[in-house]
Amino acid sequence: MLLACSGTLAAQEAVVLDSTDVFFNHIELKQVVVTGPTGALKMEDMSMPAAVIGRNELMLTPATNIIDAVAKLPGVSQVSTGSGISKPVIRGLGYNRVVVVADGVRQEGQQWGDEHGVEIDGNAVSSVEVLKGPASLLYGSDALAGVLKLNTDPIVPLGKMRVNVNSEYHTNNGLVNYSLNFGGNKKGVTWNMRYGDKFAHAYKTPIDGYVPNTQFRERALSGMIGINRSWGHTRVMSSYFHLTPSIAEGERDPVTGELEQPYTDTKTYHHGQPFQQVHHYKAVMDNTFFLGDGKLNAVLAYQQNRRKEYEEPDEYGLYLKLHTVNYNVHYVTSKLGDWRITGGVNGMWQRSINEGDEYLIPDYSLLDFGVFVTTTANIGNWALNGGLRFDNRHINSHELIEDEALRFQAFKRNFGGFTASVGAVWHATAQLDLRANVARGFRAPNISELASNGVHEGSLRYEVGNHDLKPEFSLQFDLGAEFTNSWINAQMSLFSNRIANYIFIHRSGEIIDDEFMTYRYDSGDAQLLGCELSLDIHPWHFLHLGTSFSLVNAVQLHQPLETKYLPFTPAPRWQADVKWEILHDGRWLNNVFVSVGVDYNFKQDHYYRADDTETATPSYCLLNAALGTDIMCKGRRIACLSIMGTNLTNKAYQHHLSRLKYADVNTVTGRQGVFNMGRNIIFKLTIPLEFGK
Repeated sequence: MLLACSGTLAAQEAVVLDSTDVFFNHIELKQVVVTGPTGALKMEDMSMPAAVIGRNELMLTPATNIIDAVAKLPGVSQVSTGSGISKPVIRGLGYNRVVVVADGVRQEGQQWGDEHGVEIDGNAVSSVEVLKGPASLLYGSDALAGVLKLNTDPIVPLGKMRVNVNSEYHTNNGLVNYSLNFGGNKKGVTWNMRYGDKFAHAYKTPIDGYVPNTQFRERALSGMIGINRSWGHTRVMSSYFHLTPSIAEGERDPVTGELEQPYTDTKTYHHGQPFQQVHHYKAVMDNTFFLGDGKLNAVLAYQQNRRKEYEEPDEYGLYLKLHTVNYNVHYVTSKLGDWRITGGVNGMWQRSINEGDEYLIPDYSLLDFGVFVTTTANIGNWALNGGLRFDNRHINSHELIEDEALRFQAFKRNFGGFTASVGAVWHATAQLDLRANVARGFRAPNISELASNGVHEGSLRYEVGNHDLKPEFSLQFDLGAEFTNSWINAQMSLFSNRIANYIFIHRSGEIIDDEFMTYRYDSGDAQLLGCELSLDIHPWHFLHLGTSFSLVNAVQLHQPLETKYLPFTPAPRWQADVKWEILHDGRWLNNVFVSVGVDYNFKQDHYYRADDTETATPSYCLLNAALGTDIMCKGRRIACLSIMGTNLTNKAYQHHLSRLKYADVNTVTGRQGVFNMGRNIIFKLTIPLEFGK
C-alpha cells in the first residue's frame, strides 16, 4: 500500500477507524463498517467481497480522476476516453451495471454513454467502498455488478474547525489540480464547504507525441450544513460539477500517418473541437431519527444533468437534459435476539429531454420503485446475512418526427423482478475467515439499449437500439477465504456469475450513415468466471511486500468463436509492490517512505471478433514508484508531500478497454488507434490546519 500522511479520519457511519490504521493493520481493517447488500456490516462479517480505500491511500494513488484511482484495485477496471473520462468496470461488467453512490444517493448522469464519465469531484471523496457482486437488495436495478460508494468528508469532531489545501501537478499532460476545504462542528451545528479546480492539456504518448483533443477542465463546488441532536441528525448537501472535455477522434494524415493537429499549440488548456459542456447539479436532504430502539433514515434528492456536444465553437448539436428525483426511506431495528432487520422503500423518477437539433435517444420518463427487507445476525462463530427485494421500472418513450420521417417510435415498457441474497461467514479461527454468498441480481434495459437511433459523436459510431430487449437476471456464487496475523494478510475470492439476457453492443455490417460504423444492441445468455487473489507481507514494521492477481473470463453461451467472448472484458492482471518505511517520528520529517511497483496486464485474446467489433490487445508491464513524507514543525504535521511516477520506462501500450484503441489506422506503421499515456511524474502537496478544542 502507498501511504504517507498520518492524518486521521473522524468516526463516521461508513468508515469507523482511522484510515492510517486501516491500511497499516489488516486486523483492524476487518473492523471497518461498510454498506453491504444487506446494510451496514463489519468487513469481517461481509459474505460478499468488498474493499475500502481510505483518504491516505487515495492521496497516494496516481490518477487523473476518482474512477482511475479506484481502478487500481484487483477486480476493478475502467472504460476510458483519454485521461479525463473514466467509467467503472467491476469483474468485467460496467456501464449501467455498476451503481455509483455519492452523498447517499445513486449518481445519475446519462451513464449509458461511452464517453460519459462520473460527474463527481474526486477531491471531495474521503473514502471509497467497493462492493463486488449483485447489490440489488439496497440499490435496485443497475447494481448487477456491484457498487462504488464514494464517501464525502467526515463530520468534524465537536468543537473543531478544519481547513485543508490540496494541490497536485502532472508532468505528462500538465494537469493542475487544487482544492480548498473548510469544515467545522460548533454546538452540534456542522458544516463543510469545498471548491476544486482541475485542468490539463493533451497527454503525451511514446508513439505519437501529444494526442490532440485530450485536454479537459473541471470545476466543482459543494457545501453541507447540518445539525446533530439526541434525536438524530439532519444534513442538507448541495453540489455543482462542471466538466469541459475535448473529444479525441484520433484522425490521421493519410500520407504521413501522423495525428492531425487542429491547432498549433499542442499544450493548450483551451478546449478543442469537438467538445462537451457537462453541468451536474445535486441537492440532498439526509435525515436520521432514533425511534424507539431503532433508527429511521429518510433521504430525498434532486439531480439535474445537462450535457451539450459541440462540433462548432458556439453551436451545440446534441443537448440532453436529465432530471432525477431520488428517494430512500428505511428503518433499522435494534437487535431482536441475535438478529437485526432492515426494511424500506426506495427508487427514483426521471425525465430526459432533447433540447438540441441532433438526436441519439428519445425524450422519455422513468418511474422506479423498490421494496426490500434484509436481516443480519451473529451467532457464535457465524455471521449470517440475507434479504429479499421486489423492483418495478416503467419507461415511457416519446415519439419524434424529424423532417417528416419517424425518428423515434413511441413505446412503453414495464420491467419487474424479485432479487435475493443469502450468505454466511465462518470465523474458523481468530486468523481465518471463510465466506460464501449467493445472490440474484436484476437490471432493466436502459433507454440507449432500447431506443437509440443516431450518431454518437464521442464513440464515432451510429447506434441502433432494440425495443424487444428483456431485463437481465444474474445468479452469482461467491466463495472466499482470508487469513490474517501480525505479519501477513492473504485473501482469495472465487466467483461464478450466470446472466440471462445479457445485453451488449456490437458492430454490424450495415451502413446507415456513410461516415460512421453501425452498432446494434443484442442479447444472449452469458457466464462469467473469475478470481481475485492478494497477499500482503510485512515481516518487519518498515517493510511491506504486496501482490495481487485478478482474472475474469466472460463468454456468451452456445456461440461460435467469433461471438463467444463478451465485448469489453478486461485482461488478466498482476500487480506487485515493495514499500520501505525509512523514518518515523523525526524532528522535521515523519512517515518517510519509498515504494516501487509493477502493473502487468496479460494479453487479452478473448475478444468479440465478429465484424471487427474488437481486436486482441498485447500484454504490457508498467513500472511505477513513489516516495513521500509528512513535514513536521514543533511536533505537528504542517504538510504532506509525495512524488509519484507512473510508466517510468515510457512503455507504449494500449489498455484493452480504452475507446481510443479503435481510432484511425496509421497508414505508415499499420498500428491502429491511440496509445495510452507515457511517463508521468506527479507531485502532491497537502496542507492541513485544525482549530478549536
